[in-house]
Amino acid sequence: MNSFHEPTPGRAHWVYTHPRHDSLNRHLIRAGSAALSEQYEVTVSDLYADGFDPALSERDLGGLSGVPGNLAELTGEAYERGEVEPEVRREQERLAAAELLVLQFPLWWYGPPAMLKGWVDRVLQTGFAQGELDDSTGLPRRYGDGRLMGRKALIIVTAGDDQRTLGPRGVSGDLESLLFPLTHGALWYVGIEALDLHVVYDADGIDGAGRQQHAERLIKRIADLSGECSRPFRRLLDGDYDRETRALHEDVHPGRTDLAIHYRD
Repeated sequence: MNSFHEPTPGRAHWVYTHPRHDSLNRHLIRAGSAALSEQYEVTVSDLYADGFDPALSERDLGGLSGVPGNLAELTGEAYERGEVEPEVRREQERLAAAELLVLQFPLWWYGPPAMLKGWVDRVLQTGFAQGELDDSTGLPRRYGDGRLMGRKALIIVTAGDDQRTLGPRGVSGDLESLLFPLTHGALWYVGIEALDLHVVYDADGIDGAGRQQHAERLIKRIADLSGECSRPFRRLLDGDYDRETRALHEDVHPGRTDLAIHYRD
């Protein structure tokens, strides 16, 4: 029997990742979380301020530390035994309760900071977020069918480059493709649908007036969230992928290899 974490309507969890207290990101979270609180009961995890340790290590195995075996399977066993580190358990409880997840971070070296990657490594644990098989097909419950399905995510990212540089033909690469490992490889993997990215470009040159403008833009986006639809990826179980190879069937966007082929038509 497959089991899922049912989200609580009206709950949201905001994961904030930036080390500076005087940053543009800090200005945005103050404005954005206040606006979100008008619609949701909001929990906030400030990973740097909280001292969250991003490194998955032996301590995440509880009493199984030092036991030989597959790391993902061992962390799943530790979860089933209730041997989860307190800071990870806190994040899992907040995420399990939320129907909306907000991830906010600066783009560093064309990806999220290591702190947020470590949050994903430790929090989306086998047993908690994924690791089951579908009863009818025997396929893994992943890519749209993880234990956290039924949730949406708003990703807020600040970038030093401009929109052209991070566009489809820009030298830095298309931002949606750069963040595919997060939106598809992590969130969609466990069933969470990402909304359109909320991007602040040219972030390094924004002055005080610009900060206020971007705060107001974020407040407006949050006010309209209830009317937004996600752009979901294809589900593994829907038949678009060959069950043996788990690659798209040849008649689905034939000849194309770009990441956009994984969006649902």
